[in-house]
Amino acid sequence: MKWMGVERDMFYDTEKIALIPMGFCYPGKGKSGDLPPRPECAPFWHHKLHDKLRYVKLTVLVGQYSQKYYLQSKSTLADNVKNYKEYLPQYFPLPHPSPRNRLWLKNNPWFAAEVLPEFYNLIQKNIN
Repeated sequence: MKWMGVERDMFYDTEKIALIPMGFCYPGKGKSGDLPPRPECAPFWHHKLHDKLRYVKLTVLVGQYSQKYYLQSKSTLADNVKNYKEYLPQYFPLPHPSPRNRLWLKNNPWFAAEVLPEFYNLIQKNIN
């Protein structure tokens, strides 16, 4: 099974890929899914973690919360993802891979056809 276009072992290789959540505690359930990450978490922790990471080639921003925080974007998730080239080489915005996003994927067929192949190519270039 491949995640982000790489094999599972590579995906979990901490020398190659770092996974950093926007929040470090579970915010609880809301009426339509999980609540947003707590607003104080990323500003408190992210810079401390980034200071420890060396040789970061690309930061993948998964979902609207990471995109709003890092891109300071007021655009929609679809606009951020569609315009991903504006954020390269530092960031690559993606939708969250939740099953709840099936409708978004269906309504935005350009994502699978245009953006994902570019993302997979970029990951292969940066992972090696």
